[in-house]
Amino acid sequence: MTPPATLQAALGQLLGDARLSVSPLPDTDLRLWLIDADNMDRAFSPDETRRILEEPPYWCFCWASGLVLARWLAENPQWVRGKRVLDFGAGSGVAAIAAAKAGALEVVACDLDPLALQASRANAALNDVTLEYSEDFFAEADRFDLIIVADVLYDRANLPLLDQFLSRGREVLVADSRVRDFQHPLYQRLGIFDACTWPDLAEPAEFRRVSLYHARRA
Repeated sequence: MTPPATLQAALGQLLGDARLSVSPLPDTDLRLWLIDADNMDRAFSPDETRRILEEPPYWCFCWASGLVLARWLAENPQWVRGKRVLDFGAGSGVAAIAAAKAGALEVVACDLDPLALQASRANAALNDVTLEYSEDFFAEADRFDLIIVADVLYDRANLPLLDQFLSRGREVLVADSRVRDFQHPLYQRLGIFDACTWPDLAEPAEFRRVSLYHARRA
């Protein structure tokens, strides 16, 4: 299959020889356009490293927390079946796609990055599901049954978002491998799951342990 042209061009600007390829996700029935694993087997030049740090291509990886959330929704479809769902910080769209395949009435993939929304569109088409798209969470009405969130709490400065999620959705599911010990009166941990980012970035073991939290509006 031919990679989506805009996404391939954007990736090429960061890493000249990098290619997107269709990657089956382990222990799921999902496929995504992701950076080819072979492109991760070489050292990056200083210029490439600088570009990656300045404009990280989050959308061309399936991060561990997104993979955990996608698997969990597939195994527990009652959480989304017949509901209106918004995926905050959608990235590749993996969690949004999983929600749609699990029977959600409506799924909105929301991300500030236009490339992430393009990746979500391409990946939704790859998996034969239909999503809606939004660039601004705060422009959305308070109409969602569930907000799903993966790999957004990598910076503790983002913790105030925990309250904001409940301003647009009656319930929230948060999966995160970076900030696993936050305390919030409305969020309860459902479990801890093992997963790795795909393609595998050989991250430390601590980042392969994903906590899943649930909150319900008071």
